[in-house]
Amino acid sequence: MGREAYIARKTGETDISVKLNLDGTGKTQINTGIGFFNHMLDSFARHGLFDLEVSADGDLDVDSHHTIEDTGIVLGQAIKEAAGDKKGIKRFGECILPMDESLVLCALDLSGRPYLMYNLGFSVPKVGDFDTEMVHEFFYAVSYSAGINLHLKMLDGVNNHHIIEASFKAFAKALDMALGYDGRIAGVLSTKGSL
Repeated sequence: MGREAYIARKTGETDISVKLNLDGTGKTQINTGIGFFNHMLDSFARHGLFDLEVSADGDLDVDSHHTIEDTGIVLGQAIKEAAGDKKGIKRFGECILPMDESLVLCALDLSGRPYLMYNLGFSVPKVGDFDTEMVHEFFYAVSYSAGINLHLKMLDGVNNHHIIEASFKAFAKALDMALGYDGRIAGVLSTKGSL
């Protein structure tokens, strides 16, 4: 049995399901009703080498907020469940990822203690049909649902599409690193004995 999870969540605003395999090859099947968000989730899965299926039906007639935030919640729950007891994993991951003129740093700790430090700046309110302010809400939801201490920092950038995409890819690479196994680690990498 691999490190896999299936999570479904239905509210009065959204109906979302996520199937995640942390030890995949980057295969995706994603439909959120938000084209740019689909592209970002696809980039996350492909660059983290996670198999990811996302089906999200939300109240897009209102706006994109509930769909993006709730997808973040469900994805975070799936990451937490699939990671299991975290025995033998490296726990920490980091990536400084370039995308053309943009450069984004992501560092994270699968500590079980959620925290988001976020320093990304955007010059437009939307990229396609995606509200740029929702980048923060998405990563906040993922970090708190998964129990990840997550730092995202823009080191350089002008193009909003590039900044957002670099953020999703950097998160993917850092998460993949943190979830990697090290044969020298007995149990979990913590003085407490649990994560």
